[in-house]
Amino acid sequence: MSDTVAETQGDDRRGPAGSPSRTAVQLDPDLAMAVLGAADANLRALEELLDADLHVRGGTMTISGDPGAVDQASRVVSDLLRQARRGVEITPASVRRSVEILADSGPLTPEEVLGTDVLSRRGGMIRPKTVGQKRYVDAIDDHTVVFGLGPAGTGKTYLAMAKAVAALRAKDVSRIILTRPAVEAGERLGYLPGTLHEKIDPYLRPLYDSLHDMMDPEAIPKLMAAGVIEVAPLAYMRGRTLNDAFIILDEAQNTTPEQMKMFLTRLGFGSKIVVTGDITQIDLPGGQRSGLKVVRDILKGVPDIHFSELTSADVVRHALVARIVDAYAKHEERLDRGEEPTAVHRSREHRHR
Repeated sequence: MSDTVAETQGDDRRGPAGSPSRTAVQLDPDLAMAVLGAADANLRALEELLDADLHVRGGTMTISGDPGAVDQASRVVSDLLRQARRGVEITPASVRRSVEILADSGPLTPEEVLGTDVLSRRGGMIRPKTVGQKRYVDAIDDHTVVFGLGPAGTGKTYLAMAKAVAALRAKDVSRIILTRPAVEAGERLGYLPGTLHEKIDPYLRPLYDSLHDMMDPEAIPKLMAAGVIEVAPLAYMRGRTLNDAFIILDEAQNTTPEQMKMFLTRLGFGSKIVVTGDITQIDLPGGQRSGLKVVRDILKGVPDIHFSELTSADVVRHALVARIVDAYAKHEERLDRGEEPTAVHRSREHRHR
């Protein structure tokens, strides 16, 4: 089989500029079903996204429409075939992401982004779903300390944990340490009912949930008992040196500058640190400064430390989540400029009457 998995045939027909165009793409019969999708769902998604007409007959896909749309559709289909050859599951959502990646005209192709293997787990392979996520996982490979900054739904914690489990499997590290500040929403542990374990468990539960998604649930208690996996509040890191470990600090926006310094200086030989957080979701009481907000200015330019910025474009939850994130970001910008949101909203309402 040739390395070219999709080939534009020589009967490409183009009229004068602006007139309809048509081209044909050969489909590898072993991959055609994966690319077209069940009941041609992926094919329909392509037509809607690209404003082109796509028809499949035998092993040939005919693409017709505006020359620009035809060219883009041909490149997307070729890339989808390469993704399918690498074992990437093609869905309407991944078709949309492929179109968006090609439309950005960046240095990365959809295949390079969506075909990057991070961790094999039950139910399939964990892979980045956006260019920002791809750059983030690459940064984790290339740097000792990485900060993953971004809103909810961008995969910053989940991908970091996948990289940690992959590093443990590959014996690049001998243990995984997952930690979070145990003070959120103004609540202090001393005032909460129950034993210490019962008090801290709700704060750490999201980390346990991700572990169960990536590893054999029956093996996790044994690994924790052996100290191979540790899930603990940030306060438990004080006074320790963490060697040969993959260490993740989640919800880091709820650390103070002093706690952030304490945590980062726990780094030992052979270890890697990933710090994740969302600076728009700070829950520190009494107007305390967030360690995550100040650390960038402090560590800017320090070798082997990288800051990855994930945005609403990297949100892979419901499409409405990205719009909500953008709306809140604009709201925060208005507050930073000293504008009164209610006045802005009243002005908009008046214009729309």
